[in-house]
Amino acid sequence: MKASQTISTELRLLFTFRKNSRKWHLALLAAICVGTPLLLGIYFNNLQQALLASLSALVILYLPGSGSKTHRILTLLICSFGFMVSFSFGLIFSFHPLVAIFSFGIFSFLAHWVALYYKASPPRSFFFIMVASMAICMPFDLSSIPIKIGMVSLGTIFSCILGLIYIFLFPSTQTNKSESEAANKDFRKYADYWEAIITGCFMCVALALGHLMKLDNPYWIPISCAAVMQGASLYHIWQRSFYRITGTFIGLGLCWFILGIVESPFSIAITIIILQFIIEILVVRHYAWAVVFITPLTILLSEAAHPLFHNPDELITLRFTEICIGSILGAFGGWTLHKEKLRFHSIKGLALIGNKMKKTRS
Repeated sequence: MKASQTISTELRLLFTFRKNSRKWHLALLAAICVGTPLLLGIYFNNLQQALLASLSALVILYLPGSGSKTHRILTLLICSFGFMVSFSFGLIFSFHPLVAIFSFGIFSFLAHWVALYYKASPPRSFFFIMVASMAICMPFDLSSIPIKIGMVSLGTIFSCILGLIYIFLFPSTQTNKSESEAANKDFRKYADYWEAIITGCFMCVALALGHLMKLDNPYWIPISCAAVMQGASLYHIWQRSFYRITGTFIGLGLCWFILGIVESPFSIAITIIILQFIIEILVVRHYAWAVVFITPLTILLSEAAHPLFHNPDELITLRFTEICIGSILGAFGGWTLHKEKLRFHSIKGLALIGNKMKKTRS
C-alpha cells in the first residue's frame, strides 16, 4: 500500500509545477548571453570557438536576484574568474588520463568546498565542475590553450557587461538576508569538508568510469553525477536522479527531432537561444521538465562541432547511456552524503583528526 501511495505521489508531483519566482527578463538575459557569441561565431565562420564562448557565458546564471549593486556585480566577476580558472585547470591537466582523473577529483573537492564556505547560492559548484570536466576531456594541445582560454574569457566578459547593464536597468529592492550562525561552528566546518571530500571522490570515480569505458566524451558521466548530487536531502537526491533519467529520456527524443531538422549553424544558434530561455523559465518550476530541454541544449552546445552531430541515432544512444550511468552514480553519491549514521560518524572522525592536529601544532 505504501509503495503504491509513494508511486502515485511521485507521479502527481511529476505534473505539479511550483510558482515561478524568476523574472522573465532574467531568462531573456541568459538566452542573449549564450546565443550572441554563437551568432558572432557564425558571422566570422568559427562555430567551434564560438561554442566555447557560449559555454562560459553561462556564468550569467550566477547573477544574484537580490542584494546591493556592488554585491551582485562582485559575485558575477568572481564567478567569471572561477570559470576561467576551472577551464584553464582542465586544459592544463588533460595531458594524461590518470593525471586528469586525480586532478579533477582534487579540483572538484576544492570547488565544492569553496562554494560551501562562502555559502554560495544554487547552482553552487555545479557549473565550475562542468566547465572543468569538459576542458579536462579535450585533446591536449599546448599551442591551442591560450586561444581556448581567451574565448572562454571573452564569453565571461560579455556576460559581465550585459549583467552590469541589467543590474542598473533592473535594480533589486531586496537586501541580502543574513544567515543565522550554526550552534556548532566546528561541526558545520567539518560537515563542509566531508561533503567536499565525497563530491571530489565521486567526481574522480565518474571520470575514471568514462575513461575505462573508452568514451569519446567521458565528461557526460561526471556532469550527470554532479547534477544529481546537488540535492539537499536523501529523498531529494533520489527524486532528482529519477527526474534526470526520465527528463533525459524525453529530452533525447526532442534532441533527435531537433537534430533531424536543424542543418545550418544559424538554425543551431536560434535553437540554443530558445532552449536556454525555456530552461530558465522552467528550472525553478519543475526540474524534470527543465531537464527535457537541458538535454538537447547541452548536446547542441558540446557536440555541434563534433562529427557525431550528423549521426543522431548513435549520438543519442551514447548520451543516454552516459547520462544514466552518471545519474545512478550520483544517486549513490547522494546516499553517501546524506545517510545520517555514516555522515555523523565521518564528520565526528574528521573533527577528531582536526583537533589532534591543532593540539600537535600548539
